[in-house]
Amino acid sequence: MDIHALTRQLFVKNDSKIVMYVADGLGGLPQQPGGLTELETAHTPNLDKLAKEGVCGGSIPVALGIAPGSGPGHLGLFGYDPLKYLIGRGALEATGIGFKLEDGDVAIRANFCTIDAAGNIADRRAGRIPSEESAPLAIKLREVKIPNVQVFVEPVKEHRFVIVLRGTGPNKGKLGDAVHDTDPQATGVPPLAAKAANAESQATAQIADQFVKQAKELLAGQPKANCLTLRGFASKPSLPTYEQVYGLRAAAIAVYPMYKGLAQLVGMDVVGAAKTLDEQMDVLQQNWAKYDFFFIHFKYTDSTGEDGAFDAKVKRTEEYDAAVPRIMALKPDVLIATGDHSTPSMLKSHSWHPVPTLLWAKNCRTDACEKFGETECLRGGLGQFEAKHLMTLALANAGRLGKYGA
Repeated sequence: MDIHALTRQLFVKNDSKIVMYVADGLGGLPQQPGGLTELETAHTPNLDKLAKEGVCGGSIPVALGIAPGSGPGHLGLFGYDPLKYLIGRGALEATGIGFKLEDGDVAIRANFCTIDAAGNIADRRAGRIPSEESAPLAIKLREVKIPNVQVFVEPVKEHRFVIVLRGTGPNKGKLGDAVHDTDPQATGVPPLAAKAANAESQATAQIADQFVKQAKELLAGQPKANCLTLRGFASKPSLPTYEQVYGLRAAAIAVYPMYKGLAQLVGMDVVGAAKTLDEQMDVLQQNWAKYDFFFIHFKYTDSTGEDGAFDAKVKRTEEYDAAVPRIMALKPDVLIATGDHSTPSMLKSHSWHPVPTLLWAKNCRTDACEKFGETECLRGGLGQFEAKHLMTLALANAGRLGKYGA
């Protein structure tokens, strides 16, 4: 039986409150063997206190040895098998900024990048160009014209923007989304050509290459964003909602559009317009009475990890910890602190390592963990478990699951 079929049968309505507090890319590695990770180096008195009172473990986002993207990583946390429900990043970004995808659309997450005179990538994120500089450039790319395709270009945040391709004429309803990313995930090499993974997506790959060619001409002379890479080609997805499978009124409090988009796709209401963690906590407090479940997303433990900035990730982890008392002041019945994947600063990328996970609840079975960190979580009571089971653990500890069978 599918786990959602089971939760549909067993969910119980009550007044309990569940908070899932996600530090993107939380897990890390020590800088040298036997050393401390970023999380273990950080001063986290609030999470350490909850670790003593709760139960810890390591969540496996997709499968052993698999490094996940942010989409699969969050789907697992939300209780959706990421191998069954595959959502491309383009659809997440488009939904997150409020773009209404239609059947047959192909959405693409695009990154501005910097290329040198030889055409090789010098900076994959165009120096993390600020939004006020990148947005006009994204809008300029609306000048790209491709026969039999309606092209939409929307700014997102910093170096990110969204491209949506909608077929017209002979291309109407015939654009496949099985196209490989053009980001080589490395510098010193040129962006890749778009490559279709099946015959149905060949036209999409050709259109993508046409878009890039015209875009480079429009961006010529830009000091930072003089090129782009394409990622996460995706059609409009369809998923069961939190209300349907868990019986929860769910809210998402996030800053970055992609995470808002993913939350919306699983039926969460995106609440507030917070730009800082402190403002996110204000939104949580303001909406506390309206919802049963809250997803709070903190991005910067991931971006500092991707930048290879160990000390900066430590500081961001401490910032994440410092907000915990504001959550606990609202007296949640269940608090989960975890990440969607690990992003060790020494690797500068997402990794396959299990993610430190803390579950605090009034009736959980505590373990021997004294602090919240990778080493302690290895001996925690939750063990090493697939992230897709975290929601059933949350529901059970909130008294929201009935007994299975006689």
